[in-house]
Amino acid sequence: MKQINMLESPVRQVFFSYLVPSISATLVTSIYILADTMMIGRGVGGSGIAAMNILLPLYNTYFGIGMMCGVGGSVLFGFSRGRGDEKRARSYFTAALCVVLALSAVFLILGRIFFNPLITFMGNTPLLNEYTVPYGTVLTTAAPMFALSSFLQAFVRNDGAPKLAMAGVISGGVTNVILDYVYIFIMKWGMGGAALATATGTTLTVLILASHFFSKDNHLKLEFSDVWRRVPEVLGNGLASFILEISNGFVMLLFNRQLLAYVGEMGITVYGIITNTALVASSISNGIAQAVQPLLSANFGAGNLKRVGEARKLGVRTGFAAGFIFTAIGMLIPVQLSYLFLDPTPEILTMAVPAIRLYFLCFLVSEWNIISGMYFQSTVRPRFSLTITLLRGVILNSVFVFLLPALFGVDGIWLTVTVSEFITAGVAFVLMKREKH
Repeated sequence: MKQINMLESPVRQVFFSYLVPSISATLVTSIYILADTMMIGRGVGGSGIAAMNILLPLYNTYFGIGMMCGVGGSVLFGFSRGRGDEKRARSYFTAALCVVLALSAVFLILGRIFFNPLITFMGNTPLLNEYTVPYGTVLTTAAPMFALSSFLQAFVRNDGAPKLAMAGVISGGVTNVILDYVYIFIMKWGMGGAALATATGTTLTVLILASHFFSKDNHLKLEFSDVWRRVPEVLGNGLASFILEISNGFVMLLFNRQLLAYVGEMGITVYGIITNTALVASSISNGIAQAVQPLLSANFGAGNLKRVGEARKLGVRTGFAAGFIFTAIGMLIPVQLSYLFLDPTPEILTMAVPAIRLYFLCFLVSEWNIISGMYFQSTVRPRFSLTITLLRGVILNSVFVFLLPALFGVDGIWLTVTVSEFITAGVAFVLMKREKH
């Protein structure tokens, strides 16, 4: 596939050439889960959605491992190539690959050995056991594939092949949707079938992305000199991405526990509807950030600070436009969003409509936070990126998910993410004002 010159081609042209492939890739990744949710809701029922929502933090963890090594390593890979240091770039790729393979193996082994205590800790109940066990068994077994998928997406994009990354993820997503229908509705395999469809689609994505290694334009080659010195740099730069992903799972765990305490299992079903709908919006936001990331890294490495500033502005403007659309959807059609996943009872609708509206206010500023974090990460300012990620991902949500319900009841739970995002946006604005470009 034709390579893109990120140092010389017009910034707007490069950004939009990356935008559609990046959004497509991240959006189809979310479809893995979205398709599961819709078909589980229709084919298994609300208890299936609740069980899936309990286990989603596992997916966040595996995906986060790949993001930590993939984004952390590929940013440094692109930075080094921008400076003309191919050997150093290859050593960053090698270090990142070694770490993602090692961590994937560790999490696979731990997930299988401690499976029952793990799902109990995550909020499994006896009523949901028949749904969580088959879904979780497949999910933990496929851990390496989930990690390698996000890892390879980052590196293939940064090696100038965003269309291949898009093709790999779309192929996996289509496979996932087809197999969801076959396994759930035709084979009657229930939750285990849904998880197997996701694992199979992800494996296909990995195989397609790996074909880049055989391309004549491939620069992702092994270089073991100084590789162990590169590992801390890769992990340090990718830590924000890992925390962002794993914090999503951690916050989901806290939400599930609070909802069980305040309104019971119906609350988790409503939360499942919200998170899976919001997942599409978050995926598009991440796609915008990932579209601008290679531009930022390469031009920052080459010292083209004017192009860095242009790329950042394009990303921010696109993000704000998307955020406004997402919020409007949540305000205008919350009932229709609920019907996407199941035939809701009047009780579920009564809870879901205000919950969706309160939660979707967060998208007015969350895109700004995501793109700001990616900007700092891409320009090798991991402390600023980590600050934004920790605030919106862990610290504020962990506080407000307990504080706000005590003040406003269950509405406080739905407001938690929105309040956290607005506070983080203010901090990100202050950090951005300190920048020179």
